[in-house]
Amino acid sequence: MGKTKVIAIEGIDGSGKSVQYNKLAEALTDMGYSVEKREYPKYESYFGSHVGSYLSGAEGVKADAVDGKSMALWFALDRWEDMRSHIDGEYDYMIINRYVLSNAVYQSVRDIDLQRPDIIDWVFDLEYDHFCLPKADIYLFYDVAPAQAGENVMKKGFRDYVGGEKKDVYEESCGIQQRARAKYLETAERRNDIAVIQCMGEKGMRSIEDIAAETMRVLTEKNMI
Repeated sequence: MGKTKVIAIEGIDGSGKSVQYNKLAEALTDMGYSVEKREYPKYESYFGSHVGSYLSGAEGVKADAVDGKSMALWFALDRWEDMRSHIDGEYDYMIINRYVLSNAVYQSVRDIDLQRPDIIDWVFDLEYDHFCLPKADIYLFYDVAPAQAGENVMKKGFRDYVGGEKKDVYEESCGIQQRARAKYLETAERRNDIAVIQCMGEKGMRSIEDIAAETMRVLTEKNMI
């Protein structure tokens, strides 16, 4: 039984991750590969439900007010619990919508984090080395202008974890989204497992089909297909 190739989909809130996540799974399936899909947070799970509460502020404590390592631990535990069912080699590919990189970035760029060192490396150590989660072979970062991404968030519709058609704590902060984009790009410069997919063109956001084609081109260049 061979190793499952792990592709993680990343981007700031409203960057079109879910659309490309589903398009990639469909494309690989059409090519004859078996594909396992996972998305995080798992808001219906024990740890994921607490993440949802922090992101919505439903219980009076908001995610952007919790210290970075504590917040990162909730996200990591959600993945650890869910990944216990993963069997390496059972599928050709596992595609993950938001993974370790997302946790590392977002818990490093909130207002309360600005005067502190980021926890990028600490989060990777926590999730990969301590919790032994499967390492992503590649992270695909979908780079979208924060203003465009903010408009996209409002098109998501009703979501249970926020109790309506509204933004969560991280989504409603333009500062967090701008800093998250910068931190993703900065981290991509020093890690060889992150590929940047440019989603903006001269006239705004590129089409879903163009971005999907760019995704397949990058994965082919990286010998992932």
